[in-house]
Amino acid sequence: MTIGETAGVTAAGGIGYNAPSVTVSEAEPMSDTPDTPAIDDAQRIAIEAAVYRAMVAHLRKHPEVQNIDLMNLAFFCRNCLSKWYRRAAAEHGVEMDYEQARAIVYGMPYADYKSQHAQPASDEQLKRFESARLKASE
Repeated sequence: MTIGETAGVTAAGGIGYNAPSVTVSEAEPMSDTPDTPAIDDAQRIAIEAAVYRAMVAHLRKHPEVQNIDLMNLAFFCRNCLSKWYRRAAAEHGVEMDYEQARAIVYGMPYADYKSQHAQPASDEQLKRFESARLKASE
């Protein structure tokens, strides 16, 4: 069984929970920490965008890292990034559906990614996922 086949999965085939709702306007600037250089808003946004692109590129380069493992260790996964991307796009007046956002994060349609890279989830992974799912919703 893959994570997409568990009982907690959405109709679209994603992990069956809602990613934490964080809007761009609610996200705290990362440069407001002590001992960091002064960064104006335009620089901060450009830097944060570059970091996001690097993270997505890294995840695309390493499809062997399964979403369920990301969820179990970090309480977010590629599907969360897709949901956050979609929300941020909507905040900026760009309408897209979940599958379009997933294609941006996965670098291909999700169905193709899943057939090429998704591995069956073990019973242990699924058990850990249940507690990770609750933690991710906090």
